[in-house]
Amino acid sequence: MDAAAVSARASELPDDPGVYQFEVDDRVLYVGKAVDIRARVRSYADPRGERIRRMVEAAERIDFAVTDTETQALLLEANLIKRHQPRYNVRLKDDKSYPLVAITDHVVPRIEVTRDPDEGATVFGPFTDKGRVETVIKAIRRIYGIRGCSDHKYEGRTRPCLDYEMGLCTAPCTGEIGADAYLDDVESTVRFLEGETGALAEPIRRRMGEAAQAEAFERAATLRDELDAVEAFHGGGGDAVVGRTEEYVDVLGVAIEGETATVARLHSEGGKLVDRERHRVDAPEEGAHVAAVLAAFVPQFYADRTLPDALLLPERYDDRDLDRWLDAEGVSVRVPGAGREATLVELAIKNAHSRAGESDGSVELVRRLGLDRIDRIEGFDVSHTGGRSVVGSNVVFADGSPEKHGYRRKKLDEANDDYANMRTLLRWRAKRAVEGRDDRPDPDLLVIDGGAGQRNAAVDALSAVGWEVPIVGLAKAEERVITGDGSLDWNEDDPALHLLQRVRDEAHRFAVQYHQTIRDTVSTPLDDVTGVGPELRKRLLGRFGSLDGIRAASIEELASVEGVGEATAEAIDRAL
Repeated sequence: MDAAAVSARASELPDDPGVYQFEVDDRVLYVGKAVDIRARVRSYADPRGERIRRMVEAAERIDFAVTDTETQALLLEANLIKRHQPRYNVRLKDDKSYPLVAITDHVVPRIEVTRDPDEGATVFGPFTDKGRVETVIKAIRRIYGIRGCSDHKYEGRTRPCLDYEMGLCTAPCTGEIGADAYLDDVESTVRFLEGETGALAEPIRRRMGEAAQAEAFERAATLRDELDAVEAFHGGGGDAVVGRTEEYVDVLGVAIEGETATVARLHSEGGKLVDRERHRVDAPEEGAHVAAVLAAFVPQFYADRTLPDALLLPERYDDRDLDRWLDAEGVSVRVPGAGREATLVELAIKNAHSRAGESDGSVELVRRLGLDRIDRIEGFDVSHTGGRSVVGSNVVFADGSPEKHGYRRKKLDEANDDYANMRTLLRWRAKRAVEGRDDRPDPDLLVIDGGAGQRNAAVDALSAVGWEVPIVGLAKAEERVITGDGSLDWNEDDPALHLLQRVRDEAHRFAVQYHQTIRDTVSTPLDDVTGVGPELRKRLLGRFGSLDGIRAASIEELASVEGVGEATAEAIDRAL
């Protein structure tokens, strides 16, 4: 596009806050945010810098999306960068994005929290706090009865489901509410999501008063918490975090080499360092500044992670929208000049430089295994004692570092057969991937803890399901790499071998840890109920006090526990 084309397109755009995209063919070249979309896009008629000039010349069109606030524009920009990985943006390579609320375009619309809304849905957000969003959606459903079920569950019903019995849905599926009345409730929901807080807050406030008057104080307290979340939903919740103590502190350091940056994060809890990790960031501008990398990294990194109480940085970024967002969330941002905090920042910078300067094991793996890329690796191991308390682990490494929020574990059937257990574990992972039930991106390589037998079992499992991902095994005894071409003996100082060893050892640690937890846990009849794991069992016992208490509970009461659906509640009732 030339200057005239950019100016002409800018004149067609709104002067509202939002995001804009420069595009060519089916690719997004650049995503930006703006307080005034029209004015911001018009500035590209006279590009600042060589990189931006090349981007504008390559673009064929400009698209846009309006948001309600500058903060939503900031978060939507981060989501779109994650989704499209535009060539001209600073990009963090992971799959996390901020949650959205969608009202579907069905004849009988449903409401859902999603990161990938259906085409045609009316979408609100993005929002920072998924927990707060889910609380608000539950409040919406209690007040207005909007369905949240899938099409499969909705269609062909002859009687209302448990959501109706629990007051979360007015059951349009069976005609318990008329079509016009249901759409009126949907309209009230949309009014709230568009910013009319009173459309939801006032009904909750009335119910809270009625509960208090009836001396149902526990119910009133629940409604009070819902009301707090509702009133904070559209940005009114900043006061709730003012003055909080700095229990959780993140320290960031940056090292830049050419078009790649490494950001090291040190995480402190209660004054003690408890975690260190490094993340690769693509910075398409040669000689990008630390401040620019930080301004892009922070909103992208915290998309699906809890914000800390404080962020310690080596430099101050120049982004007022980012400052407003962090301030509203109660996050203190500091660039320390001296003392312990400055020492932590220096340590983070050293961590970043050590990653940037070391030989990249993933690059070596790409070369040695003949693959196009290895950004994500998943590791697998099985642990048991004589065929009892059998468990499998699934760990994730991204850009050479553990990505612990992506870890998964599975309890397997009792069998004293390592090959069969590995086959079962990999079939579970592959089936979830093929059916779209795993929310993680597909890995570039799978690492199996074991030799040729375990690797062959894994290959059989993937072939049976039709999931095509390269697999290597790593045998402990001689540290030999097992591939489809045979056994490879790499030098003990090889960075590619070191990366495989880190993945293998972490999968082993995670499996053993889970095995010990299962082995040392006293069994109950709940263990035989499909869908009830240790956490859910703990939640049920906490709610009802004992197995006898669970036995005495009704199916409706069981289903009201978080994580227990109608089918699981019925299975628990049968088992006990």
